[in-house]
Amino acid sequence: MRIKVLCQVASAAMAAVLLGALPAFAAAPVSIEAVWMPRHVTFVYQGFTTHYSCGGLRDKIRQMLAKLGARDLKVREQGCIRAGGVEPFPGVRVTMQVLVPASSKHGKAMGPAVRAHWQKVVLMPSDASIEEEGNCELIEQFKETFLPLFSTRDIRYQSNCIPHQLTLGTHLSAEVLMPEAEPAHGR
Repeated sequence: MRIKVLCQVASAAMAAVLLGALPAFAAAPVSIEAVWMPRHVTFVYQGFTTHYSCGGLRDKIRQMLAKLGARDLKVREQGCIRAGGVEPFPGVRVTMQVLVPASSKHGKAMGPAVRAHWQKVVLMPSDASIEEEGNCELIEQFKETFLPLFSTRDIRYQSNCIPHQLTLGTHLSAEVLMPEAEPAHGR
């Protein structure tokens, strides 16, 4: 009987140790091979609630693309007719490189592979401020135009965007293929 109790205690202790270690195993990102692929897009913003200057739109788009891991990013203003003021239809021309899995049909023809992992990126949090919620039309258009250019999965999108009204409830996040940090080279 005493041996049976000791075995049960030891089994319970081992189970507790293994269960405690599971979050560490689950949290470790899985590394895959990916390649950088060039992307080009022209985008014209068409919104009713929030209006942007060409420079303001350029900066917002650059910020979101950088957050998604774009490299060699160039965002240029396009279609601007006012110097520094709000534009009726501001636009940008974008050239960048994004990661695609090396095993994909497009990835096989590209250059050298790099290590990458999936990382959650939030472009608009569900608890965004009312000022951020004013960007809901831009977030909606960004999702349609730019997000398909990236390797993504588990896209979470919700919008209560109504033209000419500030409404709460827009959210956009996705897991995006991101480069692994390169190891620091010490001397």
